[in-house]
Amino acid sequence: MPYYKLTYFNLRGRAEIARYIFAFSGIKYEDNRIGRMDWLTIKPSIPFGKLPFLEVDGIILHQSLAIGRYLAKETGLAGKTHLEQAQVDGIVDSIDDFISLFPWGEQDQDVKQEIQNNLFSNLAPELLQHLENYLGEKDWFVGNSVTWADFYWDVCSTTLIVLNPNFAQNFSKLLALKNRVQTLPGISEWIKNRPETINSL
Repeated sequence: MPYYKLTYFNLRGRAEIARYIFAFSGIKYEDNRIGRMDWLTIKPSIPFGKLPFLEVDGIILHQSLAIGRYLAKETGLAGKTHLEQAQVDGIVDSIDDFISLFPWGEQDQDVKQEIQNNLFSNLAPELLQHLENYLGEKDWFVGNSVTWADFYWDVCSTTLIVLNPNFAQNFSKLLALKNRVQTLPGISEWIKNRPETINSL
């Protein structure tokens, strides 16, 4: 088994999808949570200079979705066939396209709120309808077992519900999927015991 070390701030954010995969799969890893001053110190030595990054026996992987995709393949959560894997990637990328539009680094609170309101009012309903249609009557987005696409929906929707408690309230199938993910062995224990983070994100 490789030695895994995941480095990120003391936030859920972009590292949480990897933590979900580790938790569900029962894989031990070092959850290395650093402060901003620590990051400024090590940033020049890190390829591409961004967080999170995952060390696999000393080899550094960057980009949260690349990390998630790698871990999903290693743990059987990527989809059972190449076709399923492409479907899973499509769901993950569709969710990420939306969440990446949010002004996470914006310092002007009025500007930030205006952008968020526009996203929730004008773009979220279309995305949610597409996701719910795709899920249909199935338990999971793709195939007959959970994949990291289901995890990513829970991770991202949890963040968005903190910003807007009404997010997804009219999409009962997606909320039921969220509940199924959160009650999975490993995931439920992680949610219960994970470290407290700033603003619960």
